[in-house]
Amino acid sequence: MAKRARRRHVQLELPRPPRLDKNGQHRGGARANAGRKPKGKRAGAPHQMRPVLDRRHPQHVTVRVAAAIGWLRRLDTYRAVRKALATAKTHDGAFRIVHVSVQNTHLHLICEASDRYKLAAGMQGFQISAARHLNAAISRRRGVKRSGQVFVDRYHAEELASVRQVRNAIAYVVNNWRKHRDDGGRFTLLGGRLDPYASGLAFAGWREPLPRDVALPPRYEPPPVSAPRTWLLAHGWKRATPISMLEVPAARPRARTARASR
Repeated sequence: MAKRARRRHVQLELPRPPRLDKNGQHRGGARANAGRKPKGKRAGAPHQMRPVLDRRHPQHVTVRVAAAIGWLRRLDTYRAVRKALATAKTHDGAFRIVHVSVQNTHLHLICEASDRYKLAAGMQGFQISAARHLNAAISRRRGVKRSGQVFVDRYHAEELASVRQVRNAIAYVVNNWRKHRDDGGRFTLLGGRLDPYASGLAFAGWREPLPRDVALPPRYEPPPVSAPRTWLLAHGWKRATPISMLEVPAARPRARTARASR
């Protein structure tokens, strides 16, 4: 019996629509309203790879809290943030928080990190600790247990690469309450010269001399921060104009932006 010849299988070509995106894939692609939406009212840092971080350059970091948290410039919420700062200081090493300012809806930090991964890990640890303590403080105040989201989006970081940038960033952070006009209340330090919710007492570079002994309000402790190790934060900024306790910061200092976490 003669063998039948094998049939050759041929790939069937199905009709395909024109390309829908720049990668030649027939799905998704650039379109209106695509992508991850911001968690808060304003967009946060884009989800892109951060540029390589130069360990010699400090980072100006901003983190925003959810509206449900309420004002941060209250003693119980301030103490919650202070506990997170104290925890971060105990791990002082490749990541350090040198200056801090607690505002009503956000935090300003000036940090040092050995690379972008240490910055991301350090900020992650700080935010987790702060979120846990803030939820606990708000639960005690309201009498109802609160859990869930505290920070509305990823932190925003700016690299400070020059003497002037670092000088202006320090002034912006430690005197930020004057920018927001929160310096008119009764709860102040040195007769209204320093913000109790910022690290001004730990800053040794004021134009005006700090008294040796500062009378602190009852049950108040200043925020714990780390000593600077980069040349720009420790010495370099002093080549610029001295910083006064009465200086009112203008717009946020311009700097190169580190866009997203790893």
